[in-house]
Amino acid sequence: MRDGNTKIMREAMLLSHSPIAEPRETLVQGALSQGSPGLLRRTLRKVLGSAETFGRGPESEARSDRPPHLEAHPLRAPEPSGGTRRLSLALQGGGAFGAFTWGVLDRLLEEDDLELDAISGASAGAINAVLLASGLAKGGPDEARASLERFWSNVGESSARNLFLHPELVVATASQLSPSQFNPLELNPLRDLLAEEVDFEAVRTRSPVRLLVSATRVQDGAVRVFRTKAISLDVVLASACLPRLHHSVNIHGEAHWDGGYAANPPVIPLVGASRTSNVLLVQLIPTDHVGLPVTKSEIDKRLGQITFNAPLQKDLEAIGMMKKLVSKQGEPTSRLGRKIDSLQLHHLSAENYVDGLSQASVLNTKWDFLSHLRDQGREAADAWLSEEFASTAVKLISRN
Repeated sequence: MRDGNTKIMREAMLLSHSPIAEPRETLVQGALSQGSPGLLRRTLRKVLGSAETFGRGPESEARSDRPPHLEAHPLRAPEPSGGTRRLSLALQGGGAFGAFTWGVLDRLLEEDDLELDAISGASAGAINAVLLASGLAKGGPDEARASLERFWSNVGESSARNLFLHPELVVATASQLSPSQFNPLELNPLRDLLAEEVDFEAVRTRSPVRLLVSATRVQDGAVRVFRTKAISLDVVLASACLPRLHHSVNIHGEAHWDGGYAANPPVIPLVGASRTSNVLLVQLIPTDHVGLPVTKSEIDKRLGQITFNAPLQKDLEAIGMMKKLVSKQGEPTSRLGRKIDSLQLHHLSAENYVDGLSQASVLNTKWDFLSHLRDQGREAADAWLSEEFASTAVKLISRN
C-alpha cells in the first residue's frame, strides 16, 4: 500500500472506532457542506476504509485471501454474463434467531443461476456463514443445505437434552455470576457442534465464497474482521462469545467477545470487498418494540436489542451519507465512487416475517421455534427473489 493511502487508512482507524474520535456522520456532513471534490473523495476513502482497515488485524491475516491489486479498494468485477446473478450477503447475529437466516440461505441455495460472492457475519451470522462455506467447499449447494440443516437440528436436539439451559435460568444465573464462577470449565456445546460439522481447513483453502467474520477486541472495544484464510473454530467462537455466558476467546494473544458489539454484521467492510453491486442484509434483531418495557427482564431484553442493532444502524447511516457524497460529486470519477454509486443494498428483516419476535428469546433453541424461524426465512427469501431481486435484475439488463 502506498504511503498516502496508508496515512488515510491510519486516520480512518480512529474515525469510526475510537470513542473519542470525530463521528463518521460529522465528517461526512462537513464534507458535504464544503463541497470540495478532493475532500469528498478523501472522506469517502476514510469512511469506507475505516472498518475495513482497523478490522483486519495482523498483516498476514489482512492480505492472505486478497490479490495484491485489490488490497485497498478492489474494483468491482462485472456482473456475470449468461443469466447468472451474483450476490453478497451481510448476516446479522442474534442467537437462536439465526435459524431465520438458515431458512434464507436454504432458499437461496436452490437457485441454480445465483452465485454468492462475499459473506460477512457476526455471531450467529458468522456461524451460518462458515456452515455455508464449508458445505460449498465439500460438496456444493446440496451439501451446504445439508450442513445447515444438520447443525440447526443438532442445536434443537441439544436443547432437548438440556445442554442448552432454559433461557430464563441462563439469564438469571448470568446476571448474578460471572462465567468463571458458574462455568469454570468453559463448557460450550457450540464448540463441539461446530467442530463436528465445519471443515475449517476446507473453508480456508477451498471455499468458493469469501468470508468476513467480526469479533470485538475486549481491550479497546474495536472491531476485528477476520477474512477467509484466518477463519478458525476459535474465531467463530469469539464472534459468538457473549461475555455474561462464556469466557473471552484468545486470538493471537488478545481477548475477544461477540462481534455483535462492534459490527453486527460488518457491512461497510463487505461493501469494500464485494465484487458485485448487489448486497443482501439479513437482520435478525428487532428494531421495533410494542409497548414500554417495565419489568427488569423486559428492560434488559430491549437494551440488548438496541445495543446489538446500534452498529448496524451506524453503518447504514454512513452508507446513506456516502451516497450523498457521491451524488454531490456528480458523475463518479473514482473506483470507490463508482462502487458506492452502483451499490444495491437489499434488506430482509426477520421481524417483518415472524410475529412476536421482539418478545422472543435469542436463547430459545427448542426445535419447534427453530423450525418456525427457518420456514419464515425461506418464505422471506422466496418473496425477495421473485419480487425485489428479480426487478433489480431487470433494471441491470435494461442498462446494458
